[in-house]
Amino acid sequence: MIDFWLAAGLLILVALSFLLIPILRGRRAQLEEDRTALNVALYQERVAELQTQQEEGVLNAAQMNSGRAEAARELLADTEDVAAPRMSRLGKLFPLLVAILVPILGLGLYLHFGARDKVELSREFAQPAGSLTQMTSRLERAVNAQPESAESAYLLAQNYMARGRPEDAAKMFERTVSLVGRRPELLGGWAEALYFSNRKKWSATIQALTDEALANDPSELVSLSLLGLAAFEEKRYVEALKYWNQTLAGMSPDDASRSALVDAIKQAKEGASKGVENTDLINVGGVDVAPVLLRVRVEIAPGIINKISLNDSVFVFVQTISGSKVPLAAKRLKVSNLPVELEFSDADVMISSSTLSRAGTIQVTARISKNGKSASGEWLGRGSTTINSKNNKLDLMIDRADI
Repeated sequence: MIDFWLAAGLLILVALSFLLIPILRGRRAQLEEDRTALNVALYQERVAELQTQQEEGVLNAAQMNSGRAEAARELLADTEDVAAPRMSRLGKLFPLLVAILVPILGLGLYLHFGARDKVELSREFAQPAGSLTQMTSRLERAVNAQPESAESAYLLAQNYMARGRPEDAAKMFERTVSLVGRRPELLGGWAEALYFSNRKKWSATIQALTDEALANDPSELVSLSLLGLAAFEEKRYVEALKYWNQTLAGMSPDDASRSALVDAIKQAKEGASKGVENTDLINVGGVDVAPVLLRVRVEIAPGIINKISLNDSVFVFVQTISGSKVPLAAKRLKVSNLPVELEFSDADVMISSSTLSRAGTIQVTARISKNGKSASGEWLGRGSTTINSKNNKLDLMIDRADI
């Protein structure tokens, strides 16, 4: 903070210069005015002396006029560079009072209205934290200093989760959502914090949060991972595999938690291979898996190829014709992956209370979205079919504008 106070001191000196320089100039003008008055008095005294000498006969009229003219020239020379008289009179103590009061007033106003705490925090954040506890303290003070900052609240929520404080994390996630809206990644983090703060007991609130998050972004990783964990804890291993495989597919290769997830998937496969759950499963390679109920081939019409980018997102989701608009199942890929044939089974269902095999008539939509949002996009293809005991195949052509 030393450099900050040095800068503040320099600014105070600049402010004082704007006040004191005119005051000091006024004092100088006052001195010049006093000197001018003295010169005028001397002139008047000289003229009076000349008049006395004339009356006594010492000087004649010509000498009198010559002496008066000489005195006038001297007076003019003495007052030639003097500015116009100033009407104000400043005491000697006024500049001293200004020099004292301006810094005190400035400091008082800064301490009351300023952002000293924010300045100190910004300087602290510029240096790496020595420990997780120190980082927590910094973030807590940042949230208190900037209650409107969603970024500070979000970072503190993540910090609480890392420190095993899910109850506090849930409050911070809720606060972040209230500041920036119900973003899928925030809803997923909020649900995860609630799950752990509730000692890994599922609830209607957690279900609602994950449903909402996945409805807006079917590839939201925290929600998918959480659903997989909840299923694993309840020994629903096939369902856990479904969610965790989706999570793994959406992870970047260098994600730090990827190896832990791979190990968890191995454990879920071991549990599923014991055949302790769903009797409708079929065995593939020693692991019970759900049978494929729907195959969807997705293609792009040649007429729109030049209007899209290979990196644009493609969302393919299955919905019931009637009832909830939350997708039963969804998959995300890139335009560069098309054409492609996708398979859907009960293992792909996003909501644990629903099944694809009992969905009846369903609608399948393929949407291209440049901004990566599944709820809206630029182009789409749509079709419908009925799920029955036989494998169904549906061909989708993305060929129309998404209006």
